[in-house]
Amino acid sequence: MKIVATLLLLSFLFSGRAYTKHVQSNQNLKSMNTSSDHYTFHLSDKVIRKKVNFKNRYGIILSGDLYIPKNIDNKVLSALAISGPFGAVKEQSSGLYASQMAERGFIALAFDPSYTGESSGIPRNVASPDINTEDFSAAVDFLGLQKNIDRSKIGIIGICGFAGFALNATAVDKRIKAVATTSMYDMTRVMSKGYNDVVTTEQRTQTLEQLSQQRWKDAESGSYAPSTNNLPQKLTGSEPQFVKEYFDYYKTARGFHPRSINSNSSWTATTPLSFMNMPILFYIKEIAPRPMLIIAGENAHSRYFSEDAYKAAAEPRELMIIPDAVHVDLYDQLDKIPFDKLTAFFKANLK
Repeated sequence: MKIVATLLLLSFLFSGRAYTKHVQSNQNLKSMNTSSDHYTFHLSDKVIRKKVNFKNRYGIILSGDLYIPKNIDNKVLSALAISGPFGAVKEQSSGLYASQMAERGFIALAFDPSYTGESSGIPRNVASPDINTEDFSAAVDFLGLQKNIDRSKIGIIGICGFAGFALNATAVDKRIKAVATTSMYDMTRVMSKGYNDVVTTEQRTQTLEQLSQQRWKDAESGSYAPSTNNLPQKLTGSEPQFVKEYFDYYKTARGFHPRSINSNSSWTATTPLSFMNMPILFYIKEIAPRPMLIIAGENAHSRYFSEDAYKAAAEPRELMIIPDAVHVDLYDQLDKIPFDKLTAFFKANLK
């Protein structure tokens, strides 16, 4: 059991899903705006933000924020669908990306994935490689129905765990004309094989045994138990560097949001089950001939996911390594996120 718990902890933390199921202490939250309307970034004065809803193929109503450049008159523009990180909400990193890209001339949609944030779906705090891939295609559906969007010029951006889903969605959905990822995680890989693929067959079996037994407990109780693989309430200084980095984003005023699973809640304990034998990047070569831009931090613990995806993909593709950047720097650091590069990439390829 101890080995299984350790493997699950590594999987949850390294996936960017470091969280606690308890609200932080009042002392830690004093400097934070914990209103549900709070955004962790400033909206550009060149952009309009509108609340929208749309439905995916499974009938789940997704909640999004649509970012539109001001004074576009009757122009028909290219569009982007953006989501991530895994366990975050649209008021965090994806909204920042959408605002920045709208300022640069795109209509951009940041959305909450199924079962999280303001999107519907019961039970709460559940993830699925299939449904979360579909969420991107549902966002494309929505964008393509807007009169001021050219449906032949739609791209997507995935951040952290949703970068993997973005690549999977692009492989299957030929309407997506270009895809970019930042700080990518392949959630199915890290769930099934562990960080750096260290999980043995015996350890995987033990994990599945534990998760299977948890299903009995959930069935008997009539509810879904939360995961107990959490960030500490306070840092002691002895934690691994990646834990400190996640804490600094999700658990401080920098990135905290009350609806964010990573900030203030927990995934269900059995969430890993649907990821264990569904490799989402198996068909990555089928993204070609549509272009792919993969961006990772030089010092990111997740860098190998981006490099391996780049190696597995077919041309046209590009790998961009950001000097001195760690994984969470590409969540919100405007001096590290290469928005000019993203702009040039999508302007060149959404035409």
